[in-house]
Amino acid sequence: MILFLCVCRVCGGAAAPELGNALFKIAKANAAAPLMPGSLDYNNHNHEMLAQFSVSESWIGDFSTGVIRLGEWSAMLHGLSAQECGLLSLVRCYNTKDRNHVLQLFEQAATLSSSFCFSTTIIMPNGFRQPLFCMGESNGLEEKYSGSMVGVFIFPRFKLEGTSQIASRQ
Repeated sequence: MILFLCVCRVCGGAAAPELGNALFKIAKANAAAPLMPGSLDYNNHNHEMLAQFSVSESWIGDFSTGVIRLGEWSAMLHGLSAQECGLLSLVRCYNTKDRNHVLQLFEQAATLSSSFCFSTTIIMPNGFRQPLFCMGESNGLEEKYSGSMVGVFIFPRFKLEGTSQIASRQ
């Protein structure tokens, strides 16, 4: 929950008055905020609270093949029929105002080991709009055409005005 609130605060804390107001951040991997002692301790995580407010799923990208491997929820919410895809297939459902920013962010992360985050809205063919937060990091870029990205997609469980809810609690 703290993570979700921090991302919302960076985005402005309140609902954006206009769709497409997104967060695009990248930092060198060694410039990321240091972990607090004990922050990775399992007892400090409240998975039930996170699950109450969102669906989250990890993903991985391989620079040598250009393939991004998604989880089942992520593939479905991105409108993909398979769990493996390329970057262009992944972002085609994002708000048109955000696509180029996301592509630039991934391009930067592919050239320098870094941590990154972004938020956007997935716009589905049926008109549903699903908010999306993404956090990840790239590494292993020492050799040309090598390395990978790992990250997590967070799909909040709230309804955007004028749409139907997609990520609901089961």
